[in-house]
Amino acid sequence: MTDILARARAKVLDEGTPLNQDELLEVLQLPDDRIDDLLSLAHEVRVKWCGEEVDVEGIVSLKTGGCPEDCRFCSQSALYDSPVKAVRLDIEGLIESAKEVQKTGATEFCIVAAVRSPNEALMEQVEDAVGRIRSEVDVNVSASLGILNQAQVDRLKKAGVHRYNHNLETARSHFPNVVTTHTWEERVHTVEMIRDAGMETCVGGILGLGETLEQRAEFASELSALNPTEVPMNFLDPRPGTPFQDLPLVPIKDALRAIGAFRLALPRTILRFAGGRELTLGDIGTEKGLLGGINAVIAGNYLTTLGRDAENDLDMLDRMHLPIKALNATV
Repeated sequence: MTDILARARAKVLDEGTPLNQDELLEVLQLPDDRIDDLLSLAHEVRVKWCGEEVDVEGIVSLKTGGCPEDCRFCSQSALYDSPVKAVRLDIEGLIESAKEVQKTGATEFCIVAAVRSPNEALMEQVEDAVGRIRSEVDVNVSASLGILNQAQVDRLKKAGVHRYNHNLETARSHFPNVVTTHTWEERVHTVEMIRDAGMETCVGGILGLGETLEQRAEFASELSALNPTEVPMNFLDPRPGTPFQDLPLVPIKDALRAIGAFRLALPRTILRFAGGRELTLGDIGTEKGLLGGINAVIAGNYLTTLGRDAENDLDMLDRMHLPIKALNATV
């Protein structure tokens, strides 16, 4: 059998066809001395099929903490004794946050709420906020409000939400070990409704939740089958008070192998650095990722963990001569 990277070059780079699950596992099992070759190929794939530009996004938590779900990695669950306290922003706060995000050069602003599903009050607040932000700030508005029904999907579409984030978190086979209060299938159903309504889909997860390499390959393949607009790549930053607080960090070489593998599973998708990259990869690993398949970043802080200062990320992109995607290129 030919080398997996030679096969990937012919299949993914030349044809734009994703690797299958078995092939992705081969990539994830590459020896350390092949990681640079993998990242080089992944970078070629992303430049050919996505272009050279890097998409920058800012996020804000509309409702933090107090969530009834039992996601075992999440400090926002009301079931765990974590230091995260329930906080809620008003519409004026959201608008100010959007303006601050715009100043960083970001083209995407995502409103996030820690809920199972949005109630009527939350839906109305988001609808009002999206309308105000679109009229006052030159930025695209995304949302992440949990599991939706069809009526809520239609309302968000009408309000002007152009992309919806709904992470699957991990592989289908591993999901019951991570969440028990809702199912993987429920999350997929929301993603499918969003896609069918004509909104862009943002669907990713977290690496380091105790999954095997086989399940990591399974997850990348499952995401590929959904063909999302964007996949945020998070690496577990173990949160105090959660059931996963003692899980180890993903080793940097495994994280880099995963970045390359996910690009070979998703050649045309926006692959975004999200939570945990600072802790798992550091500055050198982050730069390797940006030259190894990643083509988007969240600038600034995440929902419950600190990120890099937005100016540091922008300086890094400038130093690496990676152009930032303009707003008119993302609509």
